[in-house]
Amino acid sequence: MKKFILIFLFLLLSGCDFYKDANLKFGEQHFISAIAHIELHKTRNGEYPSKLSELEFLGDWDLIWKQSVKYEKLPLGYNLYVIRGHATSVEVMLPKSFLKGLGLKDSNVKWATDEIES
Repeated sequence: MKKFILIFLFLLLSGCDFYKDANLKFGEQHFISAIAHIELHKTRNGEYPSKLSELEFLGDWDLIWKQSVKYEKLPLGYNLYVIRGHATSVEVMLPKSFLKGLGLKDSNVKWATDEIES
Protein backbone atom coordinates (compact mmCIF):
# COMPACT_ATOMS: atom_id res chain seq x y z
CA MET A 1 0.00 0.00 0.00
CA LYS A 2 2.84 2.38 0.82
CA LYS A 3 4.39 1.74 -2.61
CA PHE A 4 1.11 2.65 -4.29
CA ILE A 5 0.85 5.90 -2.34
CA LEU A 6 4.46 6.80 -3.15
CA ILE A 7 3.98 6.08 -6.85
CA PHE A 8 0.76 8.08 -6.88
CA LEU A 9 2.44 11.05 -5.19
CA PHE A 10 5.41 10.83 -7.54
CA LEU A 11 3.14 10.93 -10.59
CA LEU A 12 1.11 13.74 -9.12
CA LEU A 13 4.16 15.85 -8.36
CA SER A 14 6.16 14.95 -11.46
CA GLY A 15 4.36 17.50 -13.61
CA CYS A 16 2.32 15.01 -15.61
CA ASP A 17 -1.35 15.66 -16.26
CA PHE A 18 -2.45 12.58 -14.31
CA TYR A 19 -4.74 14.50 -11.95
CA LYS A 20 -6.23 16.63 -14.73
CA ASP A 21 -6.83 13.55 -16.90
CA ALA A 22 -8.39 11.63 -14.00
CA ASN A 23 -10.66 14.56 -13.18
CA LEU A 24 -11.84 14.73 -16.81
CA LYS A 25 -12.42 10.96 -17.03
CA PHE A 26 -14.46 11.01 -13.84
CA GLY A 27 -16.51 13.98 -15.11
CA GLU A 28 -17.29 12.17 -18.35
CA GLN A 29 -18.19 8.98 -16.50
CA HIS A 30 -20.44 10.82 -14.05
CA PHE A 31 -22.37 12.41 -16.91
CA ILE A 32 -22.67 9.20 -18.95
CA SER A 33 -23.75 7.15 -15.92
CA ALA A 34 -26.40 9.71 -15.00
CA ILE A 35 -27.76 9.74 -18.56
CA ALA A 36 -27.91 5.93 -18.63
CA HIS A 37 -29.89 5.68 -15.40
CA ILE A 38 -32.20 8.60 -16.25
CA GLU A 39 -33.02 7.17 -19.68
CA LEU A 40 -33.50 3.66 -18.23
CA HIS A 41 -35.96 5.12 -15.71
CA LYS A 42 -37.92 6.65 -18.61
CA THR A 43 -37.95 3.35 -20.48
CA ARG A 44 -39.20 1.45 -17.44
CA ASN A 45 -41.66 4.04 -16.08
CA GLY A 46 -42.76 6.04 -19.12
CA GLU A 47 -41.46 9.35 -17.76
CA TYR A 48 -38.28 10.94 -16.52
CA PRO A 49 -37.70 10.96 -12.77
CA SER A 50 -38.73 14.09 -10.86
CA LYS A 51 -35.43 13.86 -8.98
CA LEU A 52 -32.42 11.54 -8.98
CA SER A 53 -33.51 9.93 -5.71
CA GLU A 54 -36.31 8.20 -7.68
CA LEU A 55 -33.79 6.11 -9.64
CA GLU A 56 -33.84 2.42 -8.79
CA PHE A 57 -31.30 -0.38 -8.68
CA LEU A 58 -28.24 1.78 -8.12
CA GLY A 59 -24.93 0.37 -6.97
CA ASP A 60 -22.63 1.78 -4.31
CA TRP A 61 -20.50 3.54 -6.94
CA ASP A 62 -23.55 5.35 -8.30
CA LEU A 63 -23.65 7.49 -5.17
CA ILE A 64 -20.50 9.22 -6.46
CA TRP A 65 -21.98 10.43 -9.75
CA LYS A 66 -25.26 11.41 -8.09
CA GLN A 67 -23.33 14.01 -6.10
CA SER A 68 -21.38 15.16 -9.16
CA VAL A 69 -24.26 16.18 -11.44
CA LYS A 70 -27.22 18.55 -11.24
CA TYR A 71 -30.51 17.25 -12.66
CA GLU A 72 -33.65 19.21 -13.54
CA LYS A 73 -36.79 17.57 -14.92
CA LEU A 74 -38.63 19.51 -17.61
CA PRO A 75 -42.10 18.94 -19.09
CA LEU A 76 -40.58 17.29 -22.20
CA GLY A 77 -37.16 16.11 -21.05
CA TYR A 78 -34.47 17.17 -18.61
CA ASN A 79 -31.34 19.25 -18.08
CA LEU A 80 -28.16 17.67 -16.71
CA TYR A 81 -25.05 19.55 -15.65
CA VAL A 82 -21.67 18.19 -14.57
CA ILE A 83 -20.71 19.83 -11.27
CA ARG A 84 -17.32 18.14 -10.84
CA GLY A 85 -15.09 15.36 -12.06
CA HIS A 86 -13.01 13.52 -9.48
CA ALA A 87 -12.75 16.48 -7.11
CA THR A 88 -12.99 19.77 -8.99
CA SER A 89 -15.06 21.32 -11.77
CA VAL A 90 -14.34 20.00 -15.23
CA GLU A 91 -15.20 20.84 -18.83
CA VAL A 92 -16.56 17.68 -20.44
CA MET A 93 -16.66 17.26 -24.22
CA LEU A 94 -18.51 14.45 -25.97
CA PRO A 95 -19.41 13.72 -29.60
CA LYS A 96 -22.65 15.33 -30.75
CA SER A 97 -23.90 11.91 -31.84
CA PHE A 98 -24.18 11.01 -28.12
CA LEU A 99 -27.35 13.15 -28.00
CA LYS A 100 -29.29 10.93 -30.42
CA GLY A 101 -32.52 9.73 -28.86
CA LEU A 102 -32.03 11.42 -25.49
CA GLY A 103 -34.45 13.70 -23.67
CA LEU A 104 -31.54 15.98 -22.72
CA LYS A 105 -32.44 19.61 -23.41
CA ASP A 106 -29.58 21.58 -21.82
CA SER A 107 -26.20 20.83 -20.31
CA ASN A 108 -22.82 22.39 -19.67
CA VAL A 109 -21.18 19.59 -21.70
CA LYS A 110 -19.50 20.77 -24.90
CA TRP A 111 -20.53 18.89 -28.04
CA ALA A 112 -17.97 18.10 -30.74
CA THR A 113 -19.25 17.87 -34.30
CA ASP A 114 -17.08 14.80 -35.03
CA GLU A 115 -16.40 11.69 -33.01
CA ILE A 116 -13.82 12.30 -30.30
CA GLU A 117 -10.76 10.09 -30.28
CA SER A 118 -10.08 8.31 -27.01
